[in-house]
Amino acid sequence: MVKTTIAAVGGNAELLKDQIRAWLAEDIGTGDVTSWATIQEGSRSKAVIHVKESGILAGMPIAELVFAVVDPSLTFRALAADGTAVDKGRVIAEVEGSTHSLLTGERLALNLLQRLSGIATKTNAYVRALEGLPVRLVDTRKTTPGHRLLEKYAVRVGGGSNHRFGLYDAVMIKDNHIKGSGGITAAVQAARRVIPHTMKIEVETESMVQVEEALACGTDIIMLDNMSYDLMREAAARIKSHSPYVIVEASGGVTLDTINAIAACGVDVISVGGLTYSFQALDISLDLGEKKGGPAA
Repeated sequence: MVKTTIAAVGGNAELLKDQIRAWLAEDIGTGDVTSWATIQEGSRSKAVIHVKESGILAGMPIAELVFAVVDPSLTFRALAADGTAVDKGRVIAEVEGSTHSLLTGERLALNLLQRLSGIATKTNAYVRALEGLPVRLVDTRKTTPGHRLLEKYAVRVGGGSNHRFGLYDAVMIKDNHIKGSGGITAAVQAARRVIPHTMKIEVETESMVQVEEALACGTDIIMLDNMSYDLMREAAARIKSHSPYVIVEASGGVTLDTINAIAACGVDVISVGGLTYSFQALDISLDLGEKKGGPAA
């Protein structure tokens, strides 16, 4: 089995470990009272992790890291890699070692696996709806606080792409920036004066008047926000006739029922916030198998 590594997630392993420790502390507090009260110290078990509905798997290296942080002596064996289409009932991993440690790490590992797999599954459905079309599907910053790195990773696993990661890696001039700066032209010119030449500027537009202004001041990416199909087609055609190098992004009201029609309007990119804020977590469980031994009774 080809394993997905932490490096593929795109983050620093030590930083991820620190986050996992914080999430574990939230759950464990002063200790796992139930396990210590009911299960003999030193008991060892083998557990299987299996999916209870079909979907796209994401988060295996994160789940493995959770168990490693809980107890480095636990053995985690991945039986499916991230990006795999899994059917109901499939066993995706085996974990063996201290029964206490298995149960302590169970919920956090499953929470992350379920959420990331849910995002990957939803993203993949949107990607399949765009199959054969020259349009890129991207996410947004509408992520769970503290989980952006992981959730954007899950989008990539599902076949999508990432928009900017945060407020620092691209200029995105939205309606409130336009109002606050005195207009699109003023905002773009002010940004050009202070950003490096390698950074792109995107402007959100809601009308042809705004599209024309964004074109006139040399915007790199023009977002067509919540436009009708007819207006979107007109705007995309106008932008491409002005310059084939300006990227056209569509956003707002995108669903599986509408994404194909939006793509047909001539846009280059479609951004969908719902990929990371309104998904259904994939149902995944951990079950203990036979007891592997422990101190004599």
